[in-house]
Amino acid sequence: MNDSIPSYLTIYVVTGSIAAIATLLFGLHRALKRAAWPEKERAKAFWSVSALLVVWFIAAVGTSLAGWYGGARRLPTIQYALLIPIVVGVLLFWTWPLLRRTLAVVPNEWLVGIQFYRTLGLIFLILYAAGRLPALFALPAGLGDFFVGVFAPGVARAYGRSSEGAAGRVRLWNLLGIADLVIAVTTGFLTAPSPFQVASLNHPNTLIALFPLSLIPVYMVPLSILLHFSSLQRLRNTQERSTSVTAFAR
Repeated sequence: MNDSIPSYLTIYVVTGSIAAIATLLFGLHRALKRAAWPEKERAKAFWSVSALLVVWFIAAVGTSLAGWYGGARRLPTIQYALLIPIVVGVLLFWTWPLLRRTLAVVPNEWLVGIQFYRTLGLIFLILYAAGRLPALFALPAGLGDFFVGVFAPGVARAYGRSSEGAAGRVRLWNLLGIADLVIAVTTGFLTAPSPFQVASLNHPNTLIALFPLSLIPVYMVPLSILLHFSSLQRLRNTQERSTSVTAFAR
């Protein structure tokens, strides 16, 4: 397999990642602007979350460019860059009240619709067609991401029109989105060069650990998981409030 990095890949991945972050921050700013909060608190919430996302992205780019995840290694390291942000994000959610309050003002339909960026997963299919990625990883990862991203706006619009009627659809979409990421990460791990590689031995998945493609498992995958987590939490909180109101009415 040709392991050289295609010239178009950096523009595609970096531009797509920055566009996703910018869109997410735009939605956050818009939601906070509508919140009945003091101006200083809105500004603090926006710039705190913005700083987290931007610093995390810079760290992902820097470590990827430094070759932390690629090359001949006894043990793979990319799984730490994938799992640590998820664990930290969940811990921050439970221990940082400002973050919980901030996410509470972001409409759930926005948390769902923003993941239209998952259609960028088409790059896996393009690289597979070019002989740069193994089928075991590229086909489920590319197709799964594409369909999760394509359906995101429709599911978001349905929830915006009727939160109760579309709650089940949003929950199913979130679970399918998480399953897609789990499958992609698992097949990526099993096909990438390491002592744990058990598949695609004659067609190893080397590009996934090299910049810029490494930004997907190092940044975009954990970001997507955290968005799914946030959306499911919003569903749970909405259901609990609805149940409480119904019980009180009785």
